[in-house]
Amino acid sequence: MYKSSLALAVALGVLAQQAGAAGFIEDSKLSVSSRTMYFNNDNREAHGSKPRPDARESGQGFKLDYISGFTQGTVGFGVDAQALWGIHLDGGKGYHQDGSTFMPSESNGSSVAQWARFGANAKARFSKTEVHYGSALAPNLPILVSNDGRLLPQTFEGGTLQTKEIDNLTINAGQLTHAMGRASSNRTGLAVSGSGAFRDSNKFQFAGGDWKVTKDLTLQYYYSNLEDYYKQHFLGLTHVYQIDQNQSFKTDLRYFDSSKDGKNGETGYAFGNNGGYAKHAGEVDNKTWSAMFTYTLGSHALMLGHQQISDDGGFVWLNQGNVRKDGSNSPLEGNGGASFYLFSDSMINQFAKAGENTTFGQYSYDFAGLGVPGLKASVSYLRGEDGRATNGHGTFSEWERDARIDYVLQGGALKGLGFSLRQGVYRGTGSGSAADQDQTRFIVNYTYAFM
Repeated sequence: MYKSSLALAVALGVLAQQAGAAGFIEDSKLSVSSRTMYFNNDNREAHGSKPRPDARESGQGFKLDYISGFTQGTVGFGVDAQALWGIHLDGGKGYHQDGSTFMPSESNGSSVAQWARFGANAKARFSKTEVHYGSALAPNLPILVSNDGRLLPQTFEGGTLQTKEIDNLTINAGQLTHAMGRASSNRTGLAVSGSGAFRDSNKFQFAGGDWKVTKDLTLQYYYSNLEDYYKQHFLGLTHVYQIDQNQSFKTDLRYFDSSKDGKNGETGYAFGNNGGYAKHAGEVDNKTWSAMFTYTLGSHALMLGHQQISDDGGFVWLNQGNVRKDGSNSPLEGNGGASFYLFSDSMINQFAKAGENTTFGQYSYDFAGLGVPGLKASVSYLRGEDGRATNGHGTFSEWERDARIDYVLQGGALKGLGFSLRQGVYRGTGSGSAADQDQTRFIVNYTYAFM
């Protein structure tokens, strides 16, 4: 529990009573979410001295969310609070990996029995502008995507601003200082992936906007800077062409330009380039573009696309997995697990190393068209070619196939109860590819709203 967030929550609660609580209370929402998850990662190739490299665990997560309305007046105030609790169920003795991003590890490398954390945000609204400050932020922007791929979600500490004062233009800006990982009770500073990146930064700044040119066309630009690691520009375009009531064609174009900042490349601030080649070891130097096209016909959707990673280094994103509390000799903080805004951020691999040309596709079907609402299925395939070998000589290739089926109850006492079964297969050849893996996840989600 972070004292600063709790103090903000208490202060705003008092303020709400003094300022007139009508909107604060009437627009409040309180809910509890439950997630039960089984995770099985079968490493087909043993690593080093590990006799059992597989991960096989199950756990139970609970998330309590309180979202207030705003007090009355020219400037409205409110508070959001979040309590998270994770419980280890049974993963099979010896199948928990130290440093796992599924659940935290004890000092002896075994899984903890349970872990918890609390966060809260103070918020204010003036006209069409909102400001949030606290430790329960979960951005979903092209330059930062909060990860929710395990029991508990990743959250951030800092401040954000969103304004819609100009019609059809949404502007987002902010500064983040810490992250709380999906398998951790601790907060850490911010960093990138790589064994050399064990020093953290407490300044991730961003700004940008989404301009809805027409109802069908949206343009995006964002800039972000993780101090002492990287600067990143993003350009995006999405367009939906409605062929008729039952058909549409969507175009999604994305471009990232990333470069080093400050101490990047020095001891403690090195980027691992996702385990691949780098023209300048430890430094960020990358340009990445991707294009996706989706044709939807009734319940069917077919997506095809291509992605190109430049030759000088891998794609970079915020990732605290290698941050250490007191430097290179201290244990990992356990804040691994991060997402980024590219389709290649798939179930097992990222296809984000220098030189990779990745072609991908996905077919999905909504069974509501056959009279079974709530049932959906999809299968996707990615193939990366021409990735530069880690030593810079030669190339490697890799592919991944992912399938999932989801069902959400549409009525009854347990309306909203959801089930998700996911299975992925990854294979790679050549220096620079990851170890072959098969992965299975089974997830049960349920959210109950009190108000």
